[in-house]
Amino acid sequence: MIEEKKEQPLYKDYRIILLAVALLISVFAIFSPFGYFEEDGGLTNIHYGLDIKGGSTIYLKLNGAVAQVDAAPRDIVTDMTKSEFPSGIEITGSAVRDDGSAYVAFRTADSVNKTKLEYMFGTSDIHISTANNVSQVNISSSQAGFIISYLEQVYGTEVVPYPTSSGIEYEIRMATTEEELSDYMKAIGGKILTDNSGQPLYKDGTTKETMQTTIDVLNSKLGNGLGVKDLPIRAIGDEYIQVDFAGVDLADARELVSSPGKFEIRIQTTGEETAHVLYGDAIESVGVVGNDPQTGVYYVPFTLNEGGAKALQQAAIGAGATVNPNMHQLIMMLDDEVVYAAPLSSGAAGQLNSAPIYSWQAGTSSQDEARTLQIHLRAGALPVNVEIVSAGQIDAALGQGFLRGAILAGALALIAVALIIYNRYRRAEIAIPMIATSLSEVVMLVGFSVLIMQDLDLAAIAGIIAVIGTGIDHLVIITEEVVHEGKTPSDKVYSARIGKAFMIIFGAAATTVIAMVPLASLGFGTLKGFAIVTIAGVFIGVLIARPAYSAILRYILTKRGMVDEKLTE
Repeated sequence: MIEEKKEQPLYKDYRIILLAVALLISVFAIFSPFGYFEEDGGLTNIHYGLDIKGGSTIYLKLNGAVAQVDAAPRDIVTDMTKSEFPSGIEITGSAVRDDGSAYVAFRTADSVNKTKLEYMFGTSDIHISTANNVSQVNISSSQAGFIISYLEQVYGTEVVPYPTSSGIEYEIRMATTEEELSDYMKAIGGKILTDNSGQPLYKDGTTKETMQTTIDVLNSKLGNGLGVKDLPIRAIGDEYIQVDFAGVDLADARELVSSPGKFEIRIQTTGEETAHVLYGDAIESVGVVGNDPQTGVYYVPFTLNEGGAKALQQAAIGAGATVNPNMHQLIMMLDDEVVYAAPLSSGAAGQLNSAPIYSWQAGTSSQDEARTLQIHLRAGALPVNVEIVSAGQIDAALGQGFLRGAILAGALALIAVALIIYNRYRRAEIAIPMIATSLSEVVMLVGFSVLIMQDLDLAAIAGIIAVIGTGIDHLVIITEEVVHEGKTPSDKVYSARIGKAFMIIFGAAATTVIAMVPLASLGFGTLKGFAIVTIAGVFIGVLIARPAYSAILRYILTKRGMVDEKLTE
């Protein structure tokens, strides 16, 4: 039986509904008052990149080194205790077990301060017995623990172990050289290990974990300061970080990078010598600046976490600050520059003899000094010191020129495509849906960029233009398959031809995605932005725009009476 087929209204087609929903979400993301970004005076939520908005780029070098070293614990203990025991020590036993644990036993005629030894070697597993004015000391730790204690003493910085398949890598979190490390190891009969080819297992830079931690801290501190949720900060190798400051001049960018530096508290031991106590990550909270009306002193209250409070107690006792606080100042440093120094109060010194202190106050003579100290305390701690190795600036007017040029280039490209399409088909009902579909892809791509908080820079605009070009190619393929000799085929033939068209489109899209994935995963900067926009554009086109266009084209041609037959079996 032959009956007339009832056409479904276009607005009920699921492909059109999907396109409409995607466009609505995109428009809402772009113009919503609940924006993801805090653009000053902006009418949209689009966050423009450095090369459009203008601003500064700074390259930072992470000072550090990673190496595999070896040394005997007995030699480490002998060297580290020279100043502690002037009469010297006699090693009575030592061993390194298969599980990596180790111990060193020695005796000495000098007095022994257990707390100071615990502080020096980072372990509480120390046993002391005394007979006939001679002390027998047994220190239990691990071989890595002894090596870390030695490296932290000679470098005066944090050393972090990272187990690997080939052994333990030691990350020294300050600037050094292979020659300097080799000299330190030779001083205790140790060495830098080598690989199978005889090359030293040493490299400048940091581990990937430390690099990522540094980026996270910078992103948190700088991003909060600039009012954005994701500041463009990128790792370059194992030594360098690139920071883009859109809308910030070079002088302010340098200041922003410098302020959230490496915060450290040290304690004066003897003379001008100091010892590390804790880093800024041990500071749990910082209060508002207060004032004592009786003394006129301004102060900044802050609290330490469990580890920080115990570290400060051990350091104060070990250095003798609890006995004579005026001779042992607590020194606060930011990027190795002293920002505050003062002795313990007599009350704090007495309390530290019996228990750690968690709540502290740092006093200053002026309110401005107190506010500056408050900023330093809140700056947090970068895992390693960083230094600016390169910096550049793009003028905002130049960036706006880039934006106008990019928009003009995109508009001209779209107009040229429209003219070519019209010249090819000579029918506005075909050319207009094509151009409208391309414009909808642009809107969806920009909305997608806002939703994922991606900067819209020149690379992203180039990706959008590239997506327009490949999108038009796909639309032409669909049109050529659907329109045959000025007419569309019957439903059965139409389904076969549209299926063939989408097979070609899917193949081309897959090729593009495969080509862009390495840039998105391994690239950085503009390459990564271009790749992300291109990949997103391919998926938006294949999954939303192309199916919707095929439905619109079929509907228009049917209404125009260009179908071979409207009867189906």
